[in-house]
Amino acid sequence: MDKKPIFAVVDIETTGGSAQKHRITEVAVFLFDGQKVVDQLVTLVNPESFIPPNIVSITGITNQMVSGAPKFFEVAKRIVEITQDAVFVAHNASFDYRFIQAEFKRLGYDYSRKTLCTVKLSRKYLPGYQSYSLGNLCANLGIPIEGRHRAGGDAMATVSLLKLLLNTTSEVEQLAVGNSVARVSNVNPKVIDDLPEMPGVYYFYDEQGELLYIGKSINIRRRVLDHFASIKTKRAAEMLSQLSDVGFEETGSELIALILEADAIKKHLPKYNKRGRRKANTLGLFSDYDVNGYINFSIEKISAKNDAPIIGFDTADEAKTLLYRFVEQFALCQKLCGLYQSNSACFHFQIGQCKGACVGEEHPAHYNARAQKAINSLSLDTNSFFVVDRGRADEELSFVKVVRGKIEGYGYFLKENVANTTNLLDEPLTPCGNHREAIQALKAAVKEGKAKIIEF
Repeated sequence: MDKKPIFAVVDIETTGGSAQKHRITEVAVFLFDGQKVVDQLVTLVNPESFIPPNIVSITGITNQMVSGAPKFFEVAKRIVEITQDAVFVAHNASFDYRFIQAEFKRLGYDYSRKTLCTVKLSRKYLPGYQSYSLGNLCANLGIPIEGRHRAGGDAMATVSLLKLLLNTTSEVEQLAVGNSVARVSNVNPKVIDDLPEMPGVYYFYDEQGELLYIGKSINIRRRVLDHFASIKTKRAAEMLSQLSDVGFEETGSELIALILEADAIKKHLPKYNKRGRRKANTLGLFSDYDVNGYINFSIEKISAKNDAPIIGFDTADEAKTLLYRFVEQFALCQKLCGLYQSNSACFHFQIGQCKGACVGEEHPAHYNARAQKAINSLSLDTNSFFVVDRGRADEELSFVKVVRGKIEGYGYFLKENVANTTNLLDEPLTPCGNHREAIQALKAAVKEGKAKIIEF
């Protein structure tokens, strides 16, 4: 190895969990050469905003303590200098890195460093522990923390943890240097090296910065490499020949990744997403009562006069596939679902699979009860609730907000900052579309017990 890496081990305290909404109250940076700390910065930061009482109780940092502290712009130059040419290391690095980047972005500066996360490294190279939070992991490893939930104490404990990891395996140093991935297509191998092995969404760009493709995965890095390992079609080869850069957004939750992917595809219409080039939801599924009182289904174009379908579709084939599922799953009539044209009975009645709504042999109330179940299967409950799932770090959870059966958006919060649902209502929300894919994913996550429901 030509050059030994140097590490800028960072920890911050903040006014809350959102890098866009909240601010830094304390920052610590220890410059570590693998053996010893060679430089350091530890300072309170005036966040220019109010520190909530629940955060004060966790960190001990009060509004009075930071009132005379330097503002971020006053320590920004020092942070740039001490982390220059160093690998940015933190426990749950994405959290600290996002906040530092957001602070610099407010100053009009693009802060970029290679990152390493001691949570991810510990899970891989120090397996077998029930919890990988800094406090629990250090307690199990015998690493003291002098000042838990203060930037200096937590950062110094992270230095000790990093030293243990470096002594455990040489792969940590190799990851820091970044020689592990060969060049693929026109993409800088460092870009691939820096992709996280976490759930999220990835973006393929060409040389002009135009989006080529948007995808999701429970392991972003592995999925991106799969694109290069298995080129099965001419279209895939064409896309990769144009690929120049890869972006990503960690979600922690597979559910949030699916919602974000669906939203991004419909917004950007990337060239190589199969469904991305079509105008979304041009057709809708509608229901009405016929003269005999039976619920009938029809597939029609969505228009200004006809703008409230039960659910929308990109193609007629998708809509018909759903209606065929209705027929099978809820024992509905082919004719009343618009799948069989006849002046008499449908084909399924002739072979004993339809109960006779098409010829008046089944009472409308009995048939309509099943038809309504089919309709209900396409939407969420009309109640308002949160669906809480995994976050991007051990201390974080994600949530999807549903209001009267409609998905309004998603967000993240720190477990220790949110004591009840009232607090959760105040957390920042990223709006998203109420897409069919998102509804289905949400229902599946709840049904399979992968996510928790909290009503409000």
